[in-house]
Amino acid sequence: MGEDPQAIALDSNWLRANPLPQPDADTDKNGRGRVLAIGGCALVPGGIQLTAEAALRAGAGKVQVGTIERAALPIGIAMPEVAVIAMPETASGEIAAPTALLHQRMSSCDAIIAGPAMSCATSAGRIVDQLLGTSDCRATLVLDAAALMELAPRAALLRARAQPAILTPHLGEMASLLETGADAVEADRTLAASRAASRFGAIVVLKGPTTVVAAPTGSSHDACRIFAYAGGGVGLATGGSGDVLAGIAAGLAARGADPLRAALWAVWLHGEAGRRCAEQFGPLGFLARELLTHMPPLMRAV
Repeated sequence: MGEDPQAIALDSNWLRANPLPQPDADTDKNGRGRVLAIGGCALVPGGIQLTAEAALRAGAGKVQVGTIERAALPIGIAMPEVAVIAMPETASGEIAAPTALLHQRMSSCDAIIAGPAMSCATSAGRIVDQLLGTSDCRATLVLDAAALMELAPRAALLRARAQPAILTPHLGEMASLLETGADAVEADRTLAASRAASRFGAIVVLKGPTTVVAAPTGSSHDACRIFAYAGGGVGLATGGSGDVLAGIAAGLAARGADPLRAALWAVWLHGEAGRRCAEQFGPLGFLARELLTHMPPLMRAV
């Protein structure tokens, strides 16, 4: 509902005209970009692992994971490719507070993603506060899941950043961003995405059967470019799928893609991986982690 007939179609033609930056043959892992992924909780201890692997599959050279103490070692063993920062946790199994070590890592990263697999908006809000309050943090921010739920009071801080963040809400999270009801968002999804992009000065990816991406143009307070991707299929509506999408965006941004290009390529790669999984397994029943191995061949195919 409420789709814009003037929206730019996100397809292979657009992607070929807007390619991803490619590393030189002699680039080392630091030159390919560094991602810091912050999230996870006792209820979903492995969700941030999906985000971390997605960033690597998207081409980032190094990924660090900040997560609750009890999940840190298992994730580090399951993913020997990543560094892990064990963070204090609350009695309910949420990240208690950002640590000094996490603060140090923020300033040396090219992209930071916060919120995946967290269930407490208050805990995620504390992390966002540190990200927005760290003057030497120049990384592209990707905010997802719980990090979106208390973002409305922080709109001015987010809008003041030198480059736009990438926000990846589903319907309910978008309603929280705009402090409205889900029915109002669903009634005009393009308008909702545009309002959020203008309010936060951010690239907004409103996920759904047709994913709408809104990007402020800078020409006026309310002016936005709108993109639409109608693909991927209903099989993508599964646990962990959004964690993968956000990780892809962070990985592409770390490689040097500007926020809009990173967001749009992430939407397409995620959707096309869903399409390939549907062909391989069937339209329903494939898992979010099965999207991951499709990333490299999809990037090569465009």
